[in-house]
Amino acid sequence: MPQHKSAKKRMVTNLKRQERNRAAKSALRTALRKYREMSDEDKKGAIAALQSTLDSAVRKGIIHRNKADRLKSRLAP
Repeated sequence: MPQHKSAKKRMVTNLKRQERNRAAKSALRTALRKYREMSDEDKKGAIAALQSTLDSAVRKGIIHRNKADRLKSRLAP
């Protein structure tokens, strides 16, 4: 257990950040899974939204930029 006040605060903020990151990563995985299960006609309209979701995950530091680029290149039909 942390002894100093700042260490206690850091522990709390780290837990909050961990929960936020876990939820964002889970939502990203769910979006990817739903995209893969879509029909080809539906994929054409959803690809832009999924690419935007990947880009926002990169900005938030959830996934690495190269991983997002790799996933986006694999999305192309």
